[in-house]
Amino acid sequence: MIIEPRMRGFICLTAHPKGCEQNVKNQIEYVKSKGKINGPKRVLVIGASTGFGLASRITSAFGSDASTIGVFFEKPPMEGKTASPGWYNSAAFEQEAQKAGLYAKSINGDAFSNEVKEQTIAMIKADLGQVDLIIYSLASPVRVHPTTGVTHRSVLKPIGTTFTNKTVDFHTGNVSQVSIEPANQEDIDNTVVVMGGEDWSMWMDAMKEAGVLAEGVTTVAYSYIGPEVTEAVYRKGTIGRAKDHLEATAFEITDKLKDINGKGYVSVNKALVTQASSAIPVIPLYISLLYKIMKEKGIHEGCIEQIQRLFSERLYSGTAIPTDEKGRIRIDDWEMRADVQEQIAKLWTESTTESLVEIGDLAGYKQDFLNLFGFGFEGVDYLADTDEMVQVHSIM
Repeated sequence: MIIEPRMRGFICLTAHPKGCEQNVKNQIEYVKSKGKINGPKRVLVIGASTGFGLASRITSAFGSDASTIGVFFEKPPMEGKTASPGWYNSAAFEQEAQKAGLYAKSINGDAFSNEVKEQTIAMIKADLGQVDLIIYSLASPVRVHPTTGVTHRSVLKPIGTTFTNKTVDFHTGNVSQVSIEPANQEDIDNTVVVMGGEDWSMWMDAMKEAGVLAEGVTTVAYSYIGPEVTEAVYRKGTIGRAKDHLEATAFEITDKLKDINGKGYVSVNKALVTQASSAIPVIPLYISLLYKIMKEKGIHEGCIEQIQRLFSERLYSGTAIPTDEKGRIRIDDWEMRADVQEQIAKLWTESTTESLVEIGDLAGYKQDFLNLFGFGFEGVDYLADTDEMVQVHSIM
């Protein structure tokens, strides 16, 4: 079939298998170009199919020759209907790993469930024995609690007062005002249950009990802080409460892993175009200004550049892992530089539908958004008849 992007609001309903394959190959080439990392050899990535999770799996495998198990929840293809992009990304990753002689297996299912945890532990025991790095990179808006069976949904709301600020529709370039009503306590609690650290902790507890954590094991979860302009809706809103919980969980995990010299960390990453961030009011406008400034300064990074730098310069540099006063790894250091943020604050007040074309990088935003779904890559013939029925061969 000929596969074209079909948009509905902040999501694309189609994904291109060849484009997703190209995306994965580009990331692999980048990691290889940066040289070897003296990193982990047996890696579990929870949330391995897109964004930072996919970049972590690629960096582990092609930077450190690691064996990797990837857990994700993706939609397989059906005749005449494409799979979700993460499915095609994973298929391409496994194909490239196999070519390179690297172990790579995947589990497709709800990572919040006990069943998937049990399946994963069984696979580690059978194939790897133990793991020395666990990346926790889940981004789901819904969690069915494995103990209570209750379905919790996260919300993106400010706390205390209504939030009003500028946002942009990245499809049209239209800059407008948006208002978001404040969360109630139930909203806050649900968001913490979905996006906080409880599930990460449950994974680590289950793996420790099963004896599949190696001596000196490291586990890393990903977070975001962001600037003042987004903090009411992000860091000081419902998601911020969840991130506070996630960050506190890192210390609890470190405490539980003391007897095997293990450590839990949260890495604070930079703002990037993801399916999740595209749906957050204010963030697309902030990112389009940020991209323009960081590209002009020569310090712009996508997912793979961020994670390669996290592995090579923070986690596996051979020296003590640098953290901030709250124990977090800061790989958002270039985004949060004073000169970058001062420029954004100035441009924010100037941004209108008309001016954004000049002062922002909306084209770069749109390009990155299309890339998420396998569209807009050089070297891919988007007019060619493409087989949508791509399989992930090692999947359970």
